[in-house]
Amino acid sequence: MKKYLWVIAIIVVLTTFGCKGNDITPPTVVTTSPPNGSQDVDPNLTEISVTFSEAMMDKSWSWAYEQKDEFPTITGDPNYDGSYTINTLPVKLESNKEYVIWINTSKSSNFVDKAGNPAAPYKLVFKTK
Repeated sequence: MKKYLWVIAIIVVLTTFGCKGNDITPPTVVTTSPPNGSQDVDPNLTEISVTFSEAMMDKSWSWAYEQKDEFPTITGDPNYDGSYTINTLPVKLESNKEYVIWINTSKSSNFVDKAGNPAAPYKLVFKTK
């Protein structure tokens, strides 16, 4: 019986203090829509999205720009899908225009995973038809 209680006590301690994972690995951008480097994006596209390698913190994002005239007009609030791996930004695009969008920057890094690790800055560049 004593041995059994010790095993339970060890499990409780490990579960409470030692097995939280201590995740220090930053999430990465897996893909974007439109794809990075695209040269013929439909200007009628109404959403830009980024997919991360792991679940992200809700209500936390940094869609940023270098030059405001290279950033799309935002038409709504960004939001995550149910898995918190895809963040979508509602936008209005113009024809024949190059867009440069940063997903996190060195100064603004609010795209963070559930453990609080910020995603490395990622530069998304595309051009509309």
